[in-house]
Amino acid sequence: MELLETILKRRSVRRYTEEEIPEEKLEKILLAGLMAPTSRNLKPCTFYLIKKREILVQLSKVKKMGGGMLADSNAAIVVCADSEKADTWIEDSSIALGYMHLMAAEQEVGSCWCQIHLRTAEDGAEAEERVRKILNVSDRERIVGILALGMPQEQPVPYKEAAADWAKVIRIE
Repeated sequence: MELLETILKRRSVRRYTEEEIPEEKLEKILLAGLMAPTSRNLKPCTFYLIKKREILVQLSKVKKMGGGMLADSNAAIVVCADSEKADTWIEDSSIALGYMHLMAAEQEVGSCWCQIHLRTAEDGAEAEERVRKILNVSDRERIVGILALGMPQEQPVPYKEAAADWAKVIRIE
């Protein structure tokens, strides 16, 4: 598949079947994150692959809204970055999440980015702190997001190139 096709095909998928994600597909998704570029090639990210149902359910409740699909996912990847190693931990984590999101689409695995950084739980607690406690992650590790993964109940219709808003491009030539 060509990259543009994958980009157009990438949609946020929140409903999954009970079918297990083949291990080779998970490995390719993780490889995409591991190979993502980082500032000064410092590679500050750590990837927690979660398949344990009780942890997926706990993670689904760490913020007020937008995390429910984690409870029904087949797996999730929590992306952490060492904030003492790189001051670009937000950018580095985001790029890795984006690469894995695209690779999931390429592998026909449904995925949805669950924002954690700057989000709160029902009681006002920081979502990032909740995830840190569930996974026993150190304070220097920051958590931008979680990628929910599962075999999609249905394949969403890809975006069309015609949907691109070219008015957002300002040319200075």
